Amino acid sequence: MTAVTKAVFPVAGLGTRFLPATKAMPKELLPIIDKPIVQFAVEEAIAAGITELIFVTGRNKRAVGDHFDANLELESQLLAKGKTELRDLVRNIVPEGVSCIFVRQPEPLGLGHAVLCAAPAVGNNPFAVLLADDLMHGTDLPTSALVAAFKDAQHTILSVSEVPEIDVTKYGILKHGAQDASGLITVQGLVEKPAVEEAPSRMASFGRYIFTPEVFDLLRALKPGSGAEIQLADAIDQLAAQGKVSAIMNPSRRYDCGDKFGYLNAIVDLALANSDYRDWFSALLRDRVAKLERNE
Repeated sequence: MTAVTKAVFPVAGLGTRFLPATKAMPKELLPIIDKPIVQFAVEEAIAAGITELIFVTGRNKRAVGDHFDANLELESQLLAKGKTELRDLVRNIVPEGVSCIFVRQPEPLGLGHAVLCAAPAVGNNPFAVLLADDLMHGTDLPTSALVAAFKDAQHTILSVSEVPEIDVTKYGILKHGAQDASGLITVQGLVEKPAVEEAPSRMASFGRYIFTPEVFDLLRALKPGSGAEIQLADAIDQLAAQGKVSAIMNPSRRYDCGDKFGYLNAIVDLALANSDYRDWFSALLRDRVAKLERNE
């Protein structure tokens, strides 16, 4: 039995939906209060037992590496000012025993290509893929659930949720079979962003996966698909046709932080869930809603 200790974070995207904010700052560093979006995904991976973080970056993404690297000057200044808690917060973004590797995606050729760029760092090991745009919040998070499911399945596992019919055109949609007693759902195929009338179900695959290294051979052989890009969904579809893909239901609340409204939703809900901000922030929201109702 092979354990999952590596995770790939594709962070090379341009973030055009958040321009001009992302002209100079990677979208993955957009904050939810005081924590960048990508850090939520990293913390989720570490909580699942991942010890090697592989970031697939592109141009103008050096700041992502800087965020997870040590900043001795900042730590020294904080310590000199007696701000020990802040120093520890900065120092422990990546805890001891967890390493970071950064590889470059030379061209924006799609998510499948980004994952393929991580192949030399992954080697002949199973690995998780986490898309930072999908922020997961809750007591139980999908990467831990995927790692647990992989221990028995030892093949590709997807995290999935049911979506409204109108939204099936936005996601990879499963053609699936039954769910067994352990919670595993048989995946017979995956269709990337189908038309509503052609969608095989309303079960959508989101930004959490575990793969075995055989996916790299499929990605190398793939021709460009939807959007003229190398689609990860196409490789998953081929694996599913071989009976090598299962899915589990996402146990958490998902926020699409690649979308402005989803990003705002995440900020509001996480602020309301934070004991430091909950009371005054909820009072602020009630005040603003009351003013809107009075047309002030």
